[in-house]
Amino acid sequence: MDNINHEAKARENFLQGYNCAQSVVKAFDDIYDMDSAQLLALSSPFGGGMGRLREVCGTVSGIFIVLGILYGYNDPKDFEGKKELYARVQELAKRFREENGSIICRELLGLDHKSDLPVPEKRTDEYYKKRPCPELCACAARILEKYIEENPISQS
Repeated sequence: MDNINHEAKARENFLQGYNCAQSVVKAFDDIYDMDSAQLLALSSPFGGGMGRLREVCGTVSGIFIVLGILYGYNDPKDFEGKKELYARVQELAKRFREENGSIICRELLGLDHKSDLPVPEKRTDEYYKKRPCPELCACAARILEKYIEENPISQS
């Protein structure tokens, strides 16, 4: 990871209008050779805690998507690969939860309801003032970057 500031990239991606999951996935596009448009489409449903259902925070889903790209398995009989990936998921969820108190979108936003209408809010100055999302994107990228440094990707 050639001195790329993934944390700043993730924050800036969100401020440019990408959703929280897309912001994290796009921040790491320098370390995998995959089509950016496809990755953005793949991660697009995860914004707003999965389509504004306010469930798992999109930044956390973004972490998991990148984990799958870098450490995932593709053989349905690869029990060890699945076990290892799930351990990685749980470790990173734990790190995010320890830093932010939750991995659930509505809890991070302080909302008192389970889901919102499927219509995204307009990105205005007021929107950014009331949302911690740019900083959550940055936090997720920082946690993921540290994890990747601690767990180098095997070049097999």
